[in-house]
Amino acid sequence: MGENKRRMLAGDWFVPDDPELAADTRRRVELCAAYNAAECAEPAERAEILRRLLGSVGEDVRIRPPFHCDFGYHISIGSGTFVNFGAVFLDSAAITIGADVQIGPYAQVLTATHEVDPVRRREGWEKGVPVTIGDNVWLGGGVIVCPGVTIGEDTVVGAGAVVTADLPAGVVAVGNPARVIRTLDGRTD
Repeated sequence: MGENKRRMLAGDWFVPDDPELAADTRRRVELCAAYNAAECAEPAERAEILRRLLGSVGEDVRIRPPFHCDFGYHISIGSGTFVNFGAVFLDSAAITIGADVQIGPYAQVLTATHEVDPVRRREGWEKGVPVTIGDNVWLGGGVIVCPGVTIGEDTVVGAGAVVTADLPAGVVAVGNPARVIRTLDGRTD
């Protein structure tokens, strides 16, 4: 394993422009293209493509194409999860999605972050910070989940929200940046 991939997997700063990561990208491009083209294929065929693309996939996971990711192998999706059209999962670090999660159209789950320092950014340095989405979470359409965020189980994130910080379990959050507006037991902030 090359140094850049080793650094990426360790959560350190890396430069993604190397032959080993380029090969991983080609693999992802081919599998995403096959998955996205197989919309009318048998469910078993589509499930097999997902199993080859992603790190782990639970039973009865449904992802509507088009679906795009960075590498695929950092993504784990629990049973019964539904991902609507146009999802983008940038997985230079782990993306862990629980069971029975609903993800609206054009949602983005992002682990990649780039250097603020202009010289290092120009050199292409980046790193991934893991994202965790708990069981039975609902992300509305167009939600953006930023690097390093954990969303607790049963939480609802309103359409178009930008989640920049952790959200606890059992709340409703909206806005940019997302903020908790109430708990699911009816209490408000």
